[in-house]
Amino acid sequence: MARVRLSVGERREELVRAAIEQIEARGVSDVRIADVAAALGVSNALVLYHFASKEKLVAAAFAHAAESDLARLRMSLGRRTSAVRRLRAAVRWYAPTGQAKGWRLWIEGWAVSLREPALRAVTRDLDRQWKSAIIEVIAEGAAAGEFVCADPEATARRLTALLDGLAVQATVYTGSVSRTRLQGWVDEALAQELGLAVQELTTERRRSRP
Repeated sequence: MARVRLSVGERREELVRAAIEQIEARGVSDVRIADVAAALGVSNALVLYHFASKEKLVAAAFAHAAESDLARLRMSLGRRTSAVRRLRAAVRWYAPTGQAKGWRLWIEGWAVSLREPALRAVTRDLDRQWKSAIIEVIAEGAAAGEFVCADPEATARRLTALLDGLAVQATVYTGSVSRTRLQGWVDEALAQELGLAVQELTTERRRSRP
């Protein structure tokens, strides 16, 4: 059966999705252009026509995968409710015990970024977007008097640094820390940063449930 002819955009998306699957199966370092080509039944030359190198293909795949988590983050932070509720929902969702799917890919991406400028540029930009979204909501909540925060940027950086570190521990050393304990640490950190009691965050969680 002849393959359906795809547009350039459709072909690139097909290649990116295949690359994501291969990266998840083999890891960023071990995945090859040949693996992606074989998964789709196309030639190495076709992959290289759309992405001039493995590094560029990996960078595109990483950006595509991470954008889905960023889209969910923006949706959560854009809801019409208090800044505290939005922050808590976003932080708990993005924490290593939440539903964000990209942690393993992020961790591999950070490691490879030490040596690959193309991927480093992508991870830096995605990290900036994540932090900027958190900073904006913290600043909004402080301005509305929901909590006190003199430096939203510093607060966002400390919170995201904690989440990044916990994610590495939870992902690399599965089961080393219980889910309940991790969630407790995240709640405590958020409450401390916002000058609130943990009980106030818990109340916000219960109110936000359907």
